[in-house]
Amino acid sequence: MSLRLLLIDDDARLHALLERFFGEHGVTLQYASDGQAGLRALQQGAFDAVLLDVMMPGLDGLETLRRIRERSPVPVLMLTARGDETDRVVGLELGADDYVPKPFSPRELLARVRAVLRRSRPEALGEHLSAGGITVDVAARDVQVDGQRVELTGLEFDLLLALIRRAGRVVPRTALLAEAGRDDVAVGERTVDVHISKLRKKLGDDPKTPRRIQTVRGVGYVLAREP
Repeated sequence: MSLRLLLIDDDARLHALLERFFGEHGVTLQYASDGQAGLRALQQGAFDAVLLDVMMPGLDGLETLRRIRERSPVPVLMLTARGDETDRVVGLELGADDYVPKPFSPRELLARVRAVLRRSRPEALGEHLSAGGITVDVAARDVQVDGQRVELTGLEFDLLLALIRRAGRVVPRTALLAEAGRDDVAVGERTVDVHISKLRKKLGDDPKTPRRIQTVRGVGYVLAREP
């Protein structure tokens, strides 16, 4: 399932940055430039979570949060440049699900959103993907190839997930580990190649003529939609 998020923030540049990154990860982001517009958007549509800036002109984030909580239990992550503990405490007491201090990376924010949803709405992450004879249950981290379950390491699963979400499109080597959300791994072209080689073997790919994960010389890898 694709996530649908609402960003309420007066920073249009932040919206452009998040929209681009989230779009590459199967997340739809709707934008509201102030609290009133955000409340109207919540009345008109359904969202999996709200990203809400604290410092906004007019109706600020805390008052917007209070009004959201009067009408909806939707998870809310507060975005703030403030370091004041009082603001964080007030926000949490009003019903915020998490606080993300600015500046932050889009990857960290998406990870925070998913963590909140795992706690509050695990069904929202019930994503199922398939391509090339491979099926992936994202929430269960279950992988099957031609109906047979395959055991993958955590990193192998994340690499496969990054590829299958963009099946039929090339993912550059230099971007693959970042796309998989694994900043904890030392990134290098050789690192990627080694893990892809291991992943191919587990998926039943012939190392000399792989059918599923194909190499695009000098660029990266692509997961074929059909093997």
